[in-house]
Amino acid sequence: MTEETPGFDEQQPQGQPQTPDVPSGSDDAEPKAAPQEGAAPAGDAAAAAQVAGLTAQLDQVRTALGERTADLQRLQAEYQNYRRRVERDRITVREIAIANLLTELLPVLDDIGRAREHGELVGGFKSVAESLETVAAKMGLQQFGKEGEPFDPTIHEALMHSYAPDVTETTCVAILQPGYRIGERTIRPARVAVAEPQPGAQTVKADSSETAEAADDKESGGPDEG
Repeated sequence: MTEETPGFDEQQPQGQPQTPDVPSGSDDAEPKAAPQEGAAPAGDAAAAAQVAGLTAQLDQVRTALGERTADLQRLQAEYQNYRRRVERDRITVREIAIANLLTELLPVLDDIGRAREHGELVGGFKSVAESLETVAAKMGLQQFGKEGEPFDPTIHEALMHSYAPDVTETTCVAILQPGYRIGERTIRPARVAVAEPQPGAQTVKADSSETAEAADDKESGGPDEG
């Protein structure tokens, strides 16, 4: 005796071939393949949009980097200008301080000069005076003013005036006090006595020359007349 499966004849009529059961999901396999073919353009568009966004961000970063670089270069240039200005001001302040100090020492240097002219610069006083002059020279102090040089109102101060027949222009004939300078800066002009050519000296000299020339012509012309 074989057992029959209940309900089998009801589900499968006799005389019809039996059909194997097909899973319900197999009917949707082929329709789902079509959307996959059309998904590629959508993916390309998304990738392109992402690349465009990244490019825009990169451009913004480059712009910001350029602005920051320009700011850094501007700050560096301002700092360099500041350093040069500070160094220039420091040098100027130093020169002014040295000039003020040496200006206060000029009367002492004048006394040393007068003592040297009178032969009183001897002994320990001579050593101290020479040391002081050496230090002043190291600090940039220069003495100027000599007899016989042309008078220059920018570096000379005329305290005495006279006329002399042996000068052809206004000349310093005596140095009453030497001048001093530091570099190109004059801290005291040379105080001098000047002499100018005597009025009419050029006229007298010209007349004498004409008279001498006339005498020469007369002497040279005498024998021809004879």
